[in-house]
Amino acid sequence: MKKILITGGAGYIGSHTAVELWNAGMEPIILDDLSNSDEKVLDRLEEITGKRFAFFKGDCNDKSLLERIATEHQLAGVIHFAAFKAVGESTSQPLKYYKNNVGSLIVLLEFMQEQGIQDLVFSSSCTVYGQPEVLPVTESTPRQEAESPYGNTKKICEDILMDYVKSKPGVRVISLRYFNPVGAHPSAKIGELPIGTPQNLVPYITQTAAGIREKLTVFGNDYDTSDGSCVRDYIHVVDVADAHVKALSYLSGQEDNFYEVFNVGTGKGNTVLEVIHAFEKVSGQKLNYVIGPRRPGDVVKTWADTTKINQVLGWYPKYSLEDSMRDSWNWQKRL
Repeated sequence: MKKILITGGAGYIGSHTAVELWNAGMEPIILDDLSNSDEKVLDRLEEITGKRFAFFKGDCNDKSLLERIATEHQLAGVIHFAAFKAVGESTSQPLKYYKNNVGSLIVLLEFMQEQGIQDLVFSSSCTVYGQPEVLPVTESTPRQEAESPYGNTKKICEDILMDYVKSKPGVRVISLRYFNPVGAHPSAKIGELPIGTPQNLVPYITQTAAGIREKLTVFGNDYDTSDGSCVRDYIHVVDVADAHVKALSYLSGQEDNFYEVFNVGTGKGNTVLEVIHAFEKVSGQKLNYVIGPRRPGDVVKTWADTTKINQVLGWYPKYSLEDSMRDSWNWQKRL
């Protein structure tokens, strides 16, 4: 059974990917500093899979810890999620983000080269596209100037990976540019666990429905969209996790010094108001929301062209927006 190191493996997407890796016959080895996750996730992963996954608490910038993991487990590949991701915080603390997000990738690549580990799937983001001039967004859509230091770290990390592969170190790399992961595991045992006030739409919706938040504000209803609210491509987190499994399997059949990028989305956009109405439909809850002013820096509309990942990796999303809302609500009720 191949052992795969998942950095940030106790986090939202990382924990779901651990489940899908196990389902595909691979064993996740989890590294997480628990700065934005909870160790109880490990118990829930065991409930779902029947397996207690090896866990190491620590930071990807700590090469000695990576080396210890490699002495205890023969690693066949790495999925690198670990990164700070709060856009607002990155604006006020840019050095924290560059040190962690960019620095940890460099340490990880050095470690992989020393250990002879070939395969890496990197967690990138559609934020590298900014506000695209043409929709839907393909992988060849020009990357725009980043809106935040967080977004810039994703661009820089992609550039590092491209340059590194050109230097012929014997690695194979795929960067997955996610659009908007939502939902939770259908078991309701794992899901998104924002610390403090949620920065993303769907946790704010479920917390408002649960009475944790007084109301939800929709930032603007006068954009050039079907109902005036912003459009995003919302993709179920289990589908995102499955894309990592497909990417790893694809890498194992490639020549050395391989690099590729793929969009991970549904291929269609939904407005904020459509997401709210989908939630109300599946939950039976009437949501307390108000229309507020536009929020500075918001991209008006973006969604993925998924032709490439469909054709090359044979990956297609299995879950609908309503599935995502149902699973998010079941997770919130469990919390």
